[in-house]
Amino acid sequence: MLDVRSFRTANCDADHYLVVAKVKERLAVSKQAAQKFNAERFKLRKLNELEFRKEYQTEVSNMFAALENLGDSQDINRVWENIQENIKTSVTESLGLYELKQHKPWFDEECLGFLDQRKQAKKEWLQGPNQRNVDNLKNVRREASNISGTKRRNI
Repeated sequence: MLDVRSFRTANCDADHYLVVAKVKERLAVSKQAAQKFNAERFKLRKLNELEFRKEYQTEVSNMFAALENLGDSQDINRVWENIQENIKTSVTESLGLYELKQHKPWFDEECLGFLDQRKQAKKEWLQGPNQRNVDNLKNVRREASNISGTKRRNI
């Protein structure tokens, strides 16, 4: 642990103070985890349907028929790369790839306005902690929480 500090002015909508610590840590990344993100994902559930299964089988058999005509004079590693490439292209053509979901942004100007109102209400409560300011802060917190929750659910 290198350094620890507390920040009273951090706006995290709680009556606690934010504590920040600097820690020196060494992380190791496994090779499998690094390779997972680069892998292509195929729509293999389409193989449960008969027409897609037949199409995939014909494409793979055509690819292997083309490979048999090459002969045995090539390097075994090159043959294996050809097999892998042919299988991947046939799967991509017949089944397709999964597309990554595009996340829609839900945080907009309306949410920002409610956060500013909450911040102002908290400042008023800290300057004069009376019952009116406490009730105002509770109401503004509730409204901000409801609006942000509704926006997240509706995306």
